[in-house]
Amino acid sequence: MTEDLISRPTALVLGATGGIGGAMAAKLATRGYGVRALHRNASAMAARNPSIDWRQGDAMNRGDVIRAAEGVSLIVHAVNPPGYRDWARLVLPMIDNTIAAAKASGARVVMPGTVYNFGPETFPVLDEESPQRPVTVKGKIRVALEEHLEAAAADGVPVIIVRAGDYFGPGAGNNWFAQGLVKPGVPVKAVTLPGAPGIGHQWAYLPDVAETMMQLVEHADRLPRFARFHMEGVFDADGLQLAEAIRRVVGDPRLPIRRFPWFFVRLASPFVPLFREVMEMRYLWQEPLRMSNRRLVEVLGAEPHTPLDRAVAETLASLGCLPNRQKAGGWLVAARG
Repeated sequence: MTEDLISRPTALVLGATGGIGGAMAAKLATRGYGVRALHRNASAMAARNPSIDWRQGDAMNRGDVIRAAEGVSLIVHAVNPPGYRDWARLVLPMIDNTIAAAKASGARVVMPGTVYNFGPETFPVLDEESPQRPVTVKGKIRVALEEHLEAAAADGVPVIIVRAGDYFGPGAGNNWFAQGLVKPGVPVKAVTLPGAPGIGHQWAYLPDVAETMMQLVEHADRLPRFARFHMEGVFDADGLQLAEAIRRVVGDPRLPIRRFPWFFVRLASPFVPLFREVMEMRYLWQEPLRMSNRRLVEVLGAEPHTPLDRAVAETLASLGCLPNRQKAGGWLVAARG
């Protein structure tokens, strides 16, 4: 083993096959980190992506996480229950396993956060100290998740949390852009908007979130042991800016814009668990919401930001919504499945 490999820092990414985890794994590699990941089928993942050191195990098994974290200086906690089910039963044990692994290895924990922590009474502008009075089940779990990390920080585990709006971008997985605004796998024929025109909404482009997290890790010596930041991301001031960007990227200024079928979702929600969760989150589309990044800018000087049309073009290409190598918004984009 060369001296470079011995001295190179190593990060464990939990949830490396997901949107944030995948973006962070790529970002860490470009910054000189060795990247390790935990997976229930490590051999299959190693064949698909040999650049990552895949370890066999499950984030629900504390021993597996502790073993995977041996010798790492950073743990990225970007893991969710499979299929986003059983949050109430699985999410907190997962973070407790990560905390135990961080204590054993002396690693810093970095975790993406959400706006679920906040109820509508704190809108329209949120900062890191806004009162957390969630009105949904997932919101209450998110508050508990951060409380566990804050307690761990008081016990010596350094923590960075980056809260952001609704994710979109290559590999983002389950999100409003991919499952609400457009239909994956086919050219864009219309844009469906969950919010009413005039209602501002917060979005976050995954590569920008990963870059923000990476820069904060690189400024860790300037941070308190428990550090929490908000990203402004993409603030859609009138609820139409992403739709207009999609129109520009696909080259059709008359692309139809439709309203999301909330009435149908409400009718079906007693019978479809996913629809019940969607209805719980509707308040985020009924009130204007903007996150203040003042604290983040004080530390980094500026928030990483990809031009909106480029971010939308990359997202649509990754979803298979652009013809192969279509020139979109001034950029040559290769469609990726």
